[in-house]
Amino acid sequence: MHIAFRLPLLTALITVSSVQAFAAETPVKGGTLIYLEQQAHTNLYPPAGGFYPNGGILNQITDKLTWQNPQTLQVEPWIAESWTTNADKTEYTFKIRPGVTFSDGTPLDAAAVAKNFDTYGLGNKAQRLPVSEVINNYDHSEVIDAQTVKFYFKKPSPGFLQGTATIGSGLVSLSTLQRNFDELGDARHIIGSGPFVVTDEKLGREVTLQARKAYQWGPKNSAQQGPANLDGIKFIVTPEDSVRIGALLAGQAGFIRQVQAYDEKQATEQGFAIYAPPTRGVNDSISFRPDNPLVADLRVRQALLHATNAKQVVDTLFSANYPQATSVIAHTAAGYVNLSDALKFDPVKARQLLDDAGWKTAANGIRTKEGQPLALTIYESLPQPQNKEVLQLVAQQWRQVGVALTVKAGDAGSRTLDNLDPLKTPLTVSEVGRADPDVVKSMFYPANRDALLQQGGSSDKVKSFRDDKLNALLVNISAEVDPQKRLQLTGDAQRYLLENAYVIPIFEEPQVFAGAPWVKNVNFEAVGRPSFYGAWIAKH
Repeated sequence: MHIAFRLPLLTALITVSSVQAFAAETPVKGGTLIYLEQQAHTNLYPPAGGFYPNGGILNQITDKLTWQNPQTLQVEPWIAESWTTNADKTEYTFKIRPGVTFSDGTPLDAAAVAKNFDTYGLGNKAQRLPVSEVINNYDHSEVIDAQTVKFYFKKPSPGFLQGTATIGSGLVSLSTLQRNFDELGDARHIIGSGPFVVTDEKLGREVTLQARKAYQWGPKNSAQQGPANLDGIKFIVTPEDSVRIGALLAGQAGFIRQVQAYDEKQATEQGFAIYAPPTRGVNDSISFRPDNPLVADLRVRQALLHATNAKQVVDTLFSANYPQATSVIAHTAAGYVNLSDALKFDPVKARQLLDDAGWKTAANGIRTKEGQPLALTIYESLPQPQNKEVLQLVAQQWRQVGVALTVKAGDAGSRTLDNLDPLKTPLTVSEVGRADPDVVKSMFYPANRDALLQQGGSSDKVKSFRDDKLNALLVNISAEVDPQKRLQLTGDAQRYLLENAYVIPIFEEPQVFAGAPWVKNVNFEAVGRPSFYGAWIAKH
């Protein structure tokens, strides 16, 4: 359905009569922001907020204990006024700001905070609520008094403080935490304390937010204080890239997510702003599943790494907002080490490695070994920008060294199950944003996202691959108290992942948005999710 038919009553709010620069920067109160999202949200249990359509909603309706300043990356007060920790980072005590309430009127006090983190840190099997990937080594909470809560950890947990500032640690009411995971796909079931509250949802199509007039507890160092300037926000799911950008340029929307690189120029030429905040985590990459015999040989993985021309991918498909990857994590990430020498495009070396591994070129140009072709499969990842085109270009590059790569559709019904079976899917697209060294553990540790499928996946035929050295490195990152040593371990993990060619980093992934010139003061948290708390719509 064309976007115009969805907005008959709302276009008047934001129809542009002329695109011009606004001199006055005094915030205007009122108006509803139309926000076009590429994909529908899936589940709004806060630890599921890593998926950007989920996080885009959660960031407006939940607050966090702390706020990570996106400029300095320092952790600053928010719902917690102050905090202390012991020397080995196994105990954290937070003083909770008085007077904060959830949108159902219940208090956001020490007891509520304790229940949130007991749930996120331990999970709840009965309600199918998974453990948060940003909380490591959690043991239990203790309510000291109405405004003081203490957390205990089995081992040092130096990333916990930053973890309290992430989307996965959004604070929700006790009634929300009593629901089963499946119920939390309905946005109306998420009761937060944030500046906006969900008032309506058309499942899979629209979510309507309204400003909380009584909101008084934005981050301590935020320029915006008191209630939001906007009256509300309407999220409308609009999968087609051309429809999103067309609606924005026509004045039918004020803000859109997932602007493709090829649309950036026409937006800026017409006076619309492009925002490309970095995600500061694991780069947009291809990860191997070494349990698959075709990629179990290190030489094959190394060959494919050197057969990949990341510069061509970036130059062909993307803009300056997408830097070529020079390591496993982004250059803006904590603990980044420049490993570009290990990522050199070298097709001659790639062919030699495949020769050495016993793969001989057949008449059709595809290498074979013992009668089996070197033919691999990967599924397109819909959340990643132009991922189908990226993978198709990589497939062309690999074809030059005799390897066939089939790219399957990201919305295929078999995708989820096949992606858990290394025999069916020897490669996967990996990327995750977080401004903390623990992000590497989040992506590759077996109990977290397990990109390498060390747990054997769903196949009962292979359960052999496990890299205990890698896993020890990842656990040590999450438990190292000395900040410098922790960064060194993060560098070691990046080197190890590339030495073993477990992953082929391609580019640093930003979140790219476009906004109308009359939409002012949109901010982004440390890994690129928008915050509309201080945003406002100028008269035009």
